[in-house]
Amino acid sequence: MPIPSAARKTAFALTALTGSLALLTACTGQSSSGATDNASANTTINFWHAWSAPSEVKAVNALIAGFEKAHPNIHVNVVGNMTDDKMNQALRTGGDKAPDVISSFTTNSVGKFCDSGALVDLNPFFKKSGVDPQTTFPKAMNEYTQFDGNRCSVPLLGDAYGLYYNKTAFKKAGITSPPKTWSEFKADAKKLTITQGDSYKQLGFMPDYHGWETTTEHYLGQFSPTYFDSKGKSNVAKDPAFEKSFTLQKDLVDTLGGYKKLETFRATLGDEWGPKHPFQTGQVAMQLDGEWRLGMALDAKPKFDIGVAPMPVPDDQAAQYGKGYITGTIAGIAATSKKQNAAWEFVKYISTDTDAVVNFSNAIHNVPSTLAALKSPKLKYDPRFKTFLDIAANPDSTTAPASVNGGVYLVTIQQLGYDYESGKVTDLKAGLKQAAAQIDTDIAQAK
Repeated sequence: MPIPSAARKTAFALTALTGSLALLTACTGQSSSGATDNASANTTINFWHAWSAPSEVKAVNALIAGFEKAHPNIHVNVVGNMTDDKMNQALRTGGDKAPDVISSFTTNSVGKFCDSGALVDLNPFFKKSGVDPQTTFPKAMNEYTQFDGNRCSVPLLGDAYGLYYNKTAFKKAGITSPPKTWSEFKADAKKLTITQGDSYKQLGFMPDYHGWETTTEHYLGQFSPTYFDSKGKSNVAKDPAFEKSFTLQKDLVDTLGGYKKLETFRATLGDEWGPKHPFQTGQVAMQLDGEWRLGMALDAKPKFDIGVAPMPVPDDQAAQYGKGYITGTIAGIAATSKKQNAAWEFVKYISTDTDAVVNFSNAIHNVPSTLAALKSPKLKYDPRFKTFLDIAANPDSTTAPASVNGGVYLVTIQQLGYDYESGKVTDLKAGLKQAAAQIDTDIAQAK
């Protein structure tokens, strides 16, 4: 979904390769990749991206300037503020003005990009360059940049989701630390809720799926679900994580006043991206959100101290406290590009050069996308931001896997969430089976 500059996903990085290896790669081309251009020759590549805010554009230009300084023979022509639809059309059409490299804000496109062949498989390029994606990128980011063994994209900064909490409200309620388990979270949310007539003076947490970032996939990130089985069939009705997540969320809805009362209150609150966001105004005491919220909340100058922690986990997964949901920006090389070796030098730099990733992260305030960058002493951030760095590096953190039809399966799961929390669906097991069947049908039709 479209999100403002502060919320957009960004790039991660790792260590730069040695000059000799980079030169070898540039001169010889990528064996088995199909690329034939000479990356050490003077050339220009086209880079299409989605960033548009002035601060973002400035950061992207600085990233490109760093690359051109390291590779003076490769010039980058930039086209910004591009949507996925425009990129897809250009990737199909090709031509001199079409992108050689694209960057998309949504990981939901990865399955389509890989399956259609619109972006090239980068595995041969990684292998020739001596870079191991498994040890370069955080686990979740490594997973969401590939589909069916085809690594057609790389992570380019990311988003990590955690728990924001009103420390002042916590102190008034006698709560000394953020909740680590779901039962603690439920108890705290109830204790923090102050009713006022038929509404709320302060709500402990807005659990509704129509709320701000409280989507089914963000909740599910704390339950570590397996969305598909080994045969690619939906696992929604078989993995207990789904039933548990839906059940605990519905219980929280009922505990805090019921769906109707919560939705009536939600309709009176400010929007997600403005200064009147309900967490920032103190109307909601706890908020599930991404790393960008910290800067936005501080800019709103709230009348309370802001705390940041990982989201709580189910009680039976207490040992995994510290994990979270991960997503992010991705980049890839167009299959129609006739300059794939030069394009790879650019992609490799922006996604695996530690300083490049760190500088980009510092400028855009998203989470770095390499393990090395996450540990870099050059990172500049509010101490509370480290919570999101730790969540990104945590091997137990999860993401939603790529699918051939993008995020359609997530929409199906989300719709079940709406229907279950509102009471339209009362038999959860039957609802999960129906959702699984719908997901399988949609995927079969997309192939």
